[in-house]
Amino acid sequence: MNTVKLRSMLKDFYNEDIGDRDITSESLFSSVEIGELTFITKQSGVFCGEDIIREGYRTIDSTVEVNIIKNDGSFVDAGDIIAIARGSVQNILKGERVILNLIQRMSGIATLTANAMKCIKGTGTRVCDTRKTMPGIRMLDKYAVVTGGGVNHRNGLYDAVMIKDNHISFAGSIENAIRKVREKIGHTVKIEVEIESKEQLIEAVEHKADIIMFDNCTPDQIKNWLSLVPDWIATEASGNITLDNLLSYANTGVQYISLGCLTHSVSAFDISARVKINNEI
Repeated sequence: MNTVKLRSMLKDFYNEDIGDRDITSESLFSSVEIGELTFITKQSGVFCGEDIIREGYRTIDSTVEVNIIKNDGSFVDAGDIIAIARGSVQNILKGERVILNLIQRMSGIATLTANAMKCIKGTGTRVCDTRKTMPGIRMLDKYAVVTGGGVNHRNGLYDAVMIKDNHISFAGSIENAIRKVREKIGHTVKIEVEIESKEQLIEAVEHKADIIMFDNCTPDQIKNWLSLVPDWIATEASGNITLDNLLSYANTGVQYISLGCLTHSVSAFDISARVKINNEI
């Protein structure tokens, strides 16, 4: 994870939440009162977000001591302690909600990804994310997917070509789309083409797409069409795939399955923060 970018993000999040000051904490506690905040899990799953806790408090107050108990990717049970922060009561409370919001979301994504990987264990297929992330925190969403055992798809519109149905419609054909793109991109950029029919698949193979995505295709269609794809072309399935039917898609032999649900509709992982007051420095 890019910690320089993370610190910049955290500053924006704190500015949104704290504004000019934390009127509640600053009214209740003096600047010299010391306390501890313990992060505790309330369910089982995969934890993700140690850098959020560490850098979150470093950004608020560099004197806050953070002890990370569970590292990213660790399986946790309900009641496990994730981390302990000790320092100014005012400042550990100022950072509490932003930090909790982020680690709850990230741990939820990591846990869902780990569950998806369990569904297809032994198939050789890998689960990846999509661009259906929360705006502004894509880096964190995608980091959480990797923490849970998945792999990242492209990070954005800038690092890989993905020719979708609307691109094909505007370009006139897959052939035209691939040709025009190849004229303008460098040799290190891969081209993925989304197909929905056998005819489109043959066209994408003929014009040497690097990756072919079977979009909204059934497992039977994918299984039947994979024989038309040379080994040097990577294959991916996407669209209407859930944990309930994930294994049937993996059993087709497709190399990657992209799941928007990992990030666009994930449930927050239940984590609480409990305080302990201690005026001794």
